[in-house]
Amino acid sequence: MRRTVSLAILTALIATLSGCRTDNTQKQPEQPASTSPTPAAETPSQPPSSPTPINDKRPLIVCFGDSLTAGYGAEFGKSYPDYLQTDLDAKGYHYRVVNEGISGNTTKDGVERVDTIVAMKPTIVVVEFGGNDGLRGLRIEDSRTNLDKIVAALKASGAKVVLAGITLPPDYGPDYIKQFDDTYTLLAKKYDVPLLPFLLKGVFGVDGMMQRDQTHATADGNKVVAKNILPLVLPLLKK
Repeated sequence: MRRTVSLAILTALIATLSGCRTDNTQKQPEQPASTSPTPAAETPSQPPSSPTPINDKRPLIVCFGDSLTAGYGAEFGKSYPDYLQTDLDAKGYHYRVVNEGISGNTTKDGVERVDTIVAMKPTIVVVEFGGNDGLRGLRIEDSRTNLDKIVAALKASGAKVVLAGITLPPDYGPDYIKQFDDTYTLLAKKYDVPLLPFLLKGVFGVDGMMQRDQTHATADGNKVVAKNILPLVLPLLKK
């Protein structure tokens, strides 16, 4: 990833996370982001999980998060979970990757959905939340508590967890940003889970890797995101 990214572009990344769609199927026009919390009535509803093929007994890897997981703006089948599936298949690993990314989700939404994820009985869950919390300037303590609940519930279910983070633009202030970033590090250490500090490593600010909104990865960018996640997932798998 380029080391120099303009403040305007970085601000756009965080400022539009909450306007992302709920999955990577039919695309809807993106709604303008707001720095205030979205009213409950506007919270996107949860789409049904992909049905499990009757004869598909492969263990599940669930990618659990917001639009960056859902693959907003990319063509169908070109989200990072789709490419993670492709990479695993190519390496001879027999797992089924399920995309459970929902637009606009905060860590609180993740807590409300975590029982649904547990019920799927996944072997591994890649957890990616927090960008929308930061956008809205939510209390770090609340976001951290929510993310802690998510990871704790998944670990208690027997699932292995991989944690993926995001960061904030400089105008959110160094103290808030440090506390925000530290959330991922602290929880990764507390629960002894692999951590990818920045999901869009090698993607954000790189020509051809980001969509016009400079917020969501293109198909090529999602390929890189999948390869960012892959080394954290592989040690947790069996052939």
